[in-house]
Amino acid sequence: QVQVMESGGGLVQAGGSLRLSCTASGLSFDDYAMAWFRQAPGKEREGVSCISWAGSGTYYADSVKGRFTISRDNAHDTLYLQMDGLKPDDTAVYYCAAATTAYCSGWRQFGHYNYWGQGTQVTVSS
Repeated sequence: QVQVMESGGGLVQAGGSLRLSCTASGLSFDDYAMAWFRQAPGKEREGVSCISWAGSGTYYADSVKGRFTISRDNAHDTLYLQMDGLKPDDTAVYYCAAATTAYCSGWRQFGHYNYWGQGTQVTVSS
């Protein structure tokens, strides 16, 4: 049984930092691209970032480029999202997702993923 679980969310002031983690079990973690999505209240879920199976390809939404960094540790089946320079607009539930392929082609499309975590809340106060 595949399990994907996020952690590391919380409340932080604007300008602060948080590091999200995502562990995945029950699948060959290093065979698949991984991504972070987020959903703010009243808004659609949107792609934040994607990383290819070996970490050589990384992709970001324009809204987080230069502030967020995605990485992965295949030895420990863990995905990370380092979030710096947080803004109130970053407030959302953040989800981790495992892709159906090793690469991030089409990474913003929900159909690109077959496993999702339950999400972790990130709240940025002004």
